[in-house]
Amino acid sequence: QVQLVESGGGLVQPGGSLRLSCAASGRFFSINTMGWYRQTPGKQRELVAAITSGGSTNYTDSVKGRFTISRDNAKNTVYLQMNSLKPEDTAVYYCNADIKRYIWRIWDVYWGQGTQVTVSS
Repeated sequence: QVQLVESGGGLVQPGGSLRLSCAASGRFFSINTMGWYRQTPGKQRELVAAITSGGSTNYTDSVKGRFTISRDNAKNTVYLQMNSLKPEDTAVYYCNADIKRYIWRIWDVYWGQGTQVTVSS
């Protein structure tokens, strides 16, 4: 069973920082792209940032210059460093990964359980 386990959410004041972590556990062959999405009530889940196995990154425009995505392939872990947080960053953040469980399988998409980030004074 493959699982993505997130940590690091919480309450922070505007201008503050948080670091989210997401570790993949279980038995699998390989991980391709990993990413972070976020969702607020009544809105669709949106991509925040993604990183390929080779380290290429992309960000949604609203977080460029403030958020940094990184990964540790040896630990099967992806991070999201969030700086200069704004109230509009408040959301449930979900980790996402494309994982191949066996060499002959297609890539399957896995999701974490979500972690709440609240930016408020």
